[in-house]
Amino acid sequence: MATIAHPGDHGHGGDHGHDDHGPLHHQFEDIEQQNECYIVGMWTFLVTEVMFFGAFFLMYTVYRMYYQLDFYRAHEHLNIPLGAVNTMILLMSSFFMVMAVQGAQLHNRKQVIGNLGLVQLCAMGFLTIKFFEYKEKFADHLVPGVNFTQNAAELHGANLNHAQIYYGLYFGMTGLHAVHILVGMLVIGALGAMWIKRDKLVTEDYVPTELIGLYWHFVDLVWIFLFPLMYLLPKPH
Repeated sequence: MATIAHPGDHGHGGDHGHDDHGPLHHQFEDIEQQNECYIVGMWTFLVTEVMFFGAFFLMYTVYRMYYQLDFYRAHEHLNIPLGAVNTMILLMSSFFMVMAVQGAQLHNRKQVIGNLGLVQLCAMGFLTIKFFEYKEKFADHLVPGVNFTQNAAELHGANLNHAQIYYGLYFGMTGLHAVHILVGMLVIGALGAMWIKRDKLVTEDYVPTELIGLYWHFVDLVWIFLFPLMYLLPKPH
């Protein structure tokens, strides 16, 4: 005997009873499964990022162990106050991101959009300061390569080859970090646009906002390690 299908009934191969325009994607059984996949995917990505930056930190550790005095002398050319200001800017941006995630959990659209905007302003401030720092290094010929300075006095008597290694690591690590800041700005911009448009993928499920916040906190944490390692070297005995 044929079964009459009612409009509210869905077969096993249907959309599992959820709105195609809601936060649940069609490939997931329920929102819990979807969020679990989100979280596992983000943490897997962050683990690969830790390994990526870890290679740089390992190189830095080995070279600094052998060339402590030259690294110390080379680092004296860095602008510590600007580095400290950038550290405070990123710490503030993490606070604003926390407030944005809280707003997403409370479904407070204005709180999310406002705090995401403040995160973007902090990121732009960070990159602006970093631009002027880089500009100074280029002007002083401290970029590794054929044009690297031959004036040892400018680097407080550091061995020029060892100083070039230090600045190679400096530009490599801080430059890679700056790229992550730029990527974060693009992702946060896209997230903000979705909130402005009231996209249900983010307004009805706070997890996407939380995961982008997790990425941003990771980027901030990397700088928390970079700042003392590059700017605050203790004088070796």
